[in-house]
Amino acid sequence: MRPVAITGMGAVTACGVGVEALWTAARDGRSAVHDVSFPRIRQQQVKQAAPIAPEVYERLAAAAKPRFQDRTAIIGVAAAREAVAMAGLRPEDFGDRCGVVVGSGLGGAETIEQGYNRFIESPGARGDVMAIPKLMANSTASWIAMDFKATGPTLCLSTACSSATQSIGLAADLIRAGVVDRCIAGGSEALLVDCAFAAWEMLHVMTTSRCRPFSRERNGMVLGEGAGIVVLESMESARARGADVLAELVGYATTTDASDLLRPDPAGATSCIRKALESSGLSPSRIGYVNAHGTGTIANDLAETQALRAVFGDDFDGLAISSTKPIHGHALGAGGAIEFIITVEALRAQMAPPTIDFLGIDPKIDFEPVPNVARPFAGDAAMSNSFAFGGINASLVVALPRGEG
Repeated sequence: MRPVAITGMGAVTACGVGVEALWTAARDGRSAVHDVSFPRIRQQQVKQAAPIAPEVYERLAAAAKPRFQDRTAIIGVAAAREAVAMAGLRPEDFGDRCGVVVGSGLGGAETIEQGYNRFIESPGARGDVMAIPKLMANSTASWIAMDFKATGPTLCLSTACSSATQSIGLAADLIRAGVVDRCIAGGSEALLVDCAFAAWEMLHVMTTSRCRPFSRERNGMVLGEGAGIVVLESMESARARGADVLAELVGYATTTDASDLLRPDPAGATSCIRKALESSGLSPSRIGYVNAHGTGTIANDLAETQALRAVFGDDFDGLAISSTKPIHGHALGAGGAIEFIITVEALRAQMAPPTIDFLGIDPKIDFEPVPNVARPFAGDAAMSNSFAFGGINASLVVALPRGEG
C-alpha cells in the first residue's frame, strides 16, 4: 500500500477565501458567525449562521460561470484552484492518473430554491434551462474535473455531514490501491437558503444563542457554508516531482451505526475511531490533537466524548480536543474537509485551535476541550472526525511527514 501525501489545500468559508484566512480565524478564535435574515421565513427563530460574505462571493462568481454553475460549484472550483496552485501541479500531472472525489450533502440548493419559487409564483413562466446540471450533487466534482482536465475517476459521495471526510478517505484508498497517482478531494456545500434553513429550524437542533460544543448550557449547532479541497498524491509521485509535502494521510475508517437515522450511537463512533487508528498503525499516544465533530447538540457531543474515551483510554486526558464549528459554522457536506484542513494546519503549527464560547464543564461529559484560547500540543499526528445523520461515521488520521517533527 502506497503512502499518501497531502500537497495542496484550498478553502472558501465564511472566514474568507483561502486556507490562511480559515486557519487564522480558527487559531485566533475569531468567529464568522453573525446575524442572518431569510425574508421568506415569516417566523424565523434561529437568527445566526456563517455565510460567505456577499462581496467575496461576487468576486468568485465574476471568475466563474454562474449561468452554468450553482453557488456550490463556484465556491468548490475556487477552493480546488487554490489547492492545485499550492500543490504546484502542472497540466501534465492530470489526465487519467488523476481522480476527483468531491462530496456534497445536497448539491445545488440555491438553484433548487430559485426554481421552486419561480414555479410557484409564475407556473407558466420559462424556467432555468440549466437547472438540472446546476443542481446535481456531482456538479462540483465534474466542474473541477473539467477545470483541470482530470480524466481519471470522478466520484461524488453524498452522506450528509460525512460526505467530505469519506471523499478524502476514498481518494486516499484509490491512491493506495494504485488506481490513480493523485486525487483532488473534499466537499462543497451552499444551502443557506430560505427553504433549507427553515427545514433545519424544524428539526430543533440549531441554537438560538451561541454554539458551545461540549460545554454546559449548550443547546445546538450553527449552520455555515463553504468548500474545502485537498490534493492527495502517492508519496512516490509527490517526491518525484519535488512537491512540498504538508502532511501524510496515514489512517482512515468509516462505519455505520445502522440503528437510528438521527440519534448517534457511541458504539458506531467508537468503532470508526478505533479502526482509523488501527489503519494508521499509530498508537493512541501518538495523537496530539483531535478536531471533533462537536456540533454543540446535547446528544452528539455526549456520544463523541464516550467514543473518544473508549478508544484513547488513559491517553484521553492528555489529548487536545476542540470543535471549530463555532468559528466557520457547520458546513454539512463540506464540513469534514474544512475541519480536515484546520487539523493539518494545527498539526503543522503544533497549536490546537480553541472551542470558543465554552462556559464550563458539563457534568454528564466531564471533560474540558481546549477552551476559548488556542494552546500548544505535543504529538506528530492528529485526527479529524465526522459523524453524520444516517448513522454514518468517518475519521481521518494525519501525521507529519517522515523525518519532520
